[in-house]
Amino acid sequence: MKNALIVVPARMQATRLPGKPMADIHGEPMIVHVWRRAMQSGVGRVVVATDSEAIVTAIAKAGGEAVMTRSDHASGSDRVFETVQKVDPAGRAEFIINLQGDLPTLDPWLVEACAAPLHDPGPDIATLAAEITDENEKTASSVVKAIGTPLTARRLRALYFTRATAPWGEGALYHHIGIYAYRRAALERFVSLPPSPLEMREKLEQLRALEAGMRIDVAVVDTVPLGVDTPHDLERARQMLASGPKS
Repeated sequence: MKNALIVVPARMQATRLPGKPMADIHGEPMIVHVWRRAMQSGVGRVVVATDSEAIVTAIAKAGGEAVMTRSDHASGSDRVFETVQKVDPAGRAEFIINLQGDLPTLDPWLVEACAAPLHDPGPDIATLAAEITDENEKTASSVVKAIGTPLTARRLRALYFTRATAPWGEGALYHHIGIYAYRRAALERFVSLPPSPLEMREKLEQLRALEAGMRIDVAVVDTVPLGVDTPHDLERARQMLASGPKS
């Protein structure tokens, strides 16, 4: 994409896996693997946003760009917006991609897939989902479901996101993948909004945008990247990256 900026928020105070951005995966911190995947996407400039000097140092050592942000942000989106203001004060970046810092096995093409709906004039925000094939995931509250009306065979217009099993009835259920692409003005509006009732109830930040009338389109893909939230996830990531080429 032209004029795109990828921001990777990374903080050290994760509840279930403290210090996880610096967790070692085959000799490199996890955040370096994520940064490298973002670079491989070729979508745009990549900046890691953090509250840790250790992360800044690790990214710089790998040849990347990282900036220090405030430590009191309520969400990754707020950290992303602060970073955008710092590194692009002239507003050259039209599209902002919020790429989680705990996706070391990410397929780089997913970054472009996430941003692709913004080539069309309608959506304010774009994200990803994949059809659920594991029966246990259909009822797991840890798996967020994207509910939308089909626009094409591979794109939905989001109507809701939930931890419940939905929608009811026969048909596919979709596992939401937490990567977001924003128009710059949409990100600025989003972070200016107060937390919404459904956002607080479901603990899903994207519902704030829907409740405010913002349009989110969902690109349907065939793979769900592994998010590292626990020691078990970290070990799975190490195994996955050991069996293939270095990230």
